[in-house]
Amino acid sequence: METFEPKIVSYVFSLYFRAGFQKPFGREITRLYMETIEKILSRSESLFLRFGIRSITMDDIARELGISKKTLYQFVDNKADLIHKVLLQFIEDEQRTIREINQQSSNAIEEMLNIGRYITQVLRKLTPTTLFDLQKYYPESWQMIHKLNQDYIFSIIRNNLERGIQQGFYRPNLHVDIISRLYVGKTNYLIDEEVFPLREYDRGELYREFILYHMHGILSEKGREWIRTNHCKVAES
Repeated sequence: METFEPKIVSYVFSLYFRAGFQKPFGREITRLYMETIEKILSRSESLFLRFGIRSITMDDIARELGISKKTLYQFVDNKADLIHKVLLQFIEDEQRTIREINQQSSNAIEEMLNIGRYITQVLRKLTPTTLFDLQKYYPESWQMIHKLNQDYIFSIIRNNLERGIQQGFYRPNLHVDIISRLYVGKTNYLIDEEVFPLREYDRGELYREFILYHMHGILSEKGREWIRTNHCKVAES
């Protein structure tokens, strides 16, 4: 509890007693704080994705949450701080989902296709306005999420390639480091408006084609046979 700023502790104590607790145990304070901040970040992310970042004000967010702006500022310093926290939460959620995909996929091909399906869904939620606002008005936050994402994607692809080679589904002579970096570099083009303007290309469809392009470049004969046998799974990607 000592790690909370005084204004946070004070506000969460008030939540604690209004919830009917008789004694202020530290873990209950922590739980209430975490539940509240998660709700703020989730609702804020939803608004940013739907309407863009610049057009949404702190008043809009407070109104959406049903709280006062003063209460909102108990949890974030300002809009830039809120956006930073939303992006960190977004990355954490993405990484948790991909870890689950890794654990639940029976082999490297299935893992890659499932990751592709998930990323396609994410990209279809992102509007050009949201990306534009983030890059233009909050460049530090954009660079932060971009760097974290690039590093994470590199590690995921590298691990997937090594898994696929070990299982015999990918070509044994692949240069894992080069292919991983090529993959990361190519993903940058998918959100580049000059290369693929959204008025002409659906970003989800772009990623789907990119995944299939990537897979057919790395598959071994055993991997191609798996694709032929499981063509329905590939078609759904």
